[in-house]
Amino acid sequence: MLKGKKILLGISGGIAAYKCPELIRQLMAEGAEVRVVTTQNALWFVTPVTLQTLSRNKVYSEVFEPVSQFNPEHISHADWADALLVAPATANIIGKFANGIADDALSTTFLAFDKPVFVAPAMNDKMYEHPVVQRNIRELRAIDVQFIEPAYGELACGSVGKGRMEEPENIVAFLEDALV
Repeated sequence: MLKGKKILLGISGGIAAYKCPELIRQLMAEGAEVRVVTTQNALWFVTPVTLQTLSRNKVYSEVFEPVSQFNPEHISHADWADALLVAPATANIIGKFANGIADDALSTTFLAFDKPVFVAPAMNDKMYEHPVVQRNIRELRAIDVQFIEPAYGELACGSVGKGRMEEPENIVAFLEDALV
């Protein structure tokens, strides 16, 4: 049960983003409050309207969006949330996190976040096994980022291997165990 937990869902630009509406629905069904932060590429795969409707909150995707009052969202969202869940986490966002690159809404939020971070990778199996990606994962594990391992199976590109984002119900179960 995630009753009363505030989950900031970070979505990066991979095809597995199509699972995020169901992930939001399941998180909320378990009692969590959900806000969403995305990369711009994530919005190619899932629309802000869908994410806003399901989470009942505005989607944060633009670092330099005009606002009517001063509110650096990457800081306010980091302060609000109990945990940051990044799903799907592409090789690109994992690399940005591991190297301190903050050039979009999600990566700036990550650097401002000082509570538990959970990452659910999703990418082609060859990309996932690449030594650079594996090095970046080790770097993040060394600073206590928790990984929800990708599943083995058919990938969007047609290959079969380890790289599928874990299913929403398994991600929710992982968070329930970790955020006791």
